[in-house]
Amino acid sequence: MKKLVLLAAIAFSIISCNKTTEAKEYKTAYIDTQKMMEDYTEAKELDEKYKTKGEVMGRELEVAAKNLKAEMNGFQQNAMAKGQAWAQQKGAELQQRQQELQYAQQAMMQQLQGESGKEMDTLVKSVKQLIKDYGKEKGYDYIYGTGDAATVLYAKDSYDITKDVVKMINDKYAAKPKTDKKEEKAAEKK
Repeated sequence: MKKLVLLAAIAFSIISCNKTTEAKEYKTAYIDTQKMMEDYTEAKELDEKYKTKGEVMGRELEVAAKNLKAEMNGFQQNAMAKGQAWAQQKGAELQQRQQELQYAQQAMMQQLQGESGKEMDTLVKSVKQLIKDYGKEKGYDYIYGTGDAATVLYAKDSYDITKDVVKMINDKYAAKPKTDKKEEKAAEKK
């Protein structure tokens, strides 16, 4: 009986060893996501748009800050001449205006971050879909991302498709109908 069980076990192991497992080849590639976003025309234009918008808004605050600074300088000179009661009242007023200016600056930064964040999220979602479509079209099983949030620690340079994808997304962006800059500015003012 023991011999029969032993013989069955040996036969089973021989049969299972004869089975070969097929190793499937996967088509893989990676994209340097940081480089892709640096080279993507729409991302550059979006970055420039908010940089310009920030500068314009910043100039308005800068004028108010200069005016406040000039008043503060005048305050120090007039404090002794106009008396302590005037100095206390004017000092409190200037402090309040300084705080309001700081709040306005914070509000401006939050507004810019909120607006640019929404647009950047939309852009990233769009790029992910374009990469997914690209992968399907080119027959890739996996496309990995490298860059700031690296998911690939090493890959051969021959697997890098960053340039191809950047060209594809820039071509698709260039083919999009452009809105008139005047219409865009009018929409921003509303």
